[in-house]
Amino acid sequence: MGGRGRLACVGLGMMLGAHLAPRARSHIEQADVVFVAVSDPLVELWVQRMHPDVRSLQLFYAPGRSRHDSYRDMVEAMLAEVRAGRSVCGAFYGHPGVFAAVPHRAVAQAREEGFDARMEPGISAEDCLYADLGIDPGRVGCQHYEASQFMFYRRRVDPSAYLVLWQVGVAGDRSVRRASTGAAHRRLLVERLREDYPAGHLVWLYEAATLPIAAPRTDAVPLSALADAPTAQHTTLVVPPAVPLQRDEAMLARIARLECQADVWAGAPAGN
Repeated sequence: MGGRGRLACVGLGMMLGAHLAPRARSHIEQADVVFVAVSDPLVELWVQRMHPDVRSLQLFYAPGRSRHDSYRDMVEAMLAEVRAGRSVCGAFYGHPGVFAAVPHRAVAQAREEGFDARMEPGISAEDCLYADLGIDPGRVGCQHYEASQFMFYRRRVDPSAYLVLWQVGVAGDRSVRRASTGAAHRRLLVERLREDYPAGHLVWLYEAATLPIAAPRTDAVPLSALADAPTAQHTTLVVPPAVPLQRDEAMLARIARLECQADVWAGAPAGN
């Protein structure tokens, strides 16, 4: 107490006890107070075993309340302790910088007020997705969008790459108050996807495992059946490529000319 306040936002990873990195654990154990936001009560109990003063950020959520208001109050709760001169750790499931507004806002606000603030990465649902579905994003490329944002704005889709849509269970929600949207909203999403993919194209509904005894959800369904498939807020939609990569012959020819010129210069006598 009474020292210079500081903030660290760390990632707990997705799976209970399996993904916590040493630096993140150190921040939790050495903090004066720990704020925690996780998707499973068991994970919160696990964090409480590492520190005597753990405060849940889940209390700021309420049915029908805007998530923006909840996020604002979470940031203020953390910053109040930083301003009081305490070392604060925010522990968030997954990666604190991936689909997590509070850590980004808290770190930015603390730095703006002159406090030391940092973010420590963690294993995210994206990392688990690549492993569980056997996807290498470097093979044909990977596009990532939040599902509602994908619906609200015109995005240029490349059907030769993977398309990953996050939070498909709340796709189309403009209120930022709902925990889920229904089949009617997902039908609109399917309608948008049908502009680039055939109705029978198989897509994955993915949910990372959060407990060692659990298995990830990796359900494959035709795009036409997506609207009626069960989803949760944390469900991710993965759309595999539907067409092969298209060669850019003009660019390849230009690169070949450059390589030819480089070979000529490499073989020229010194001094020429």
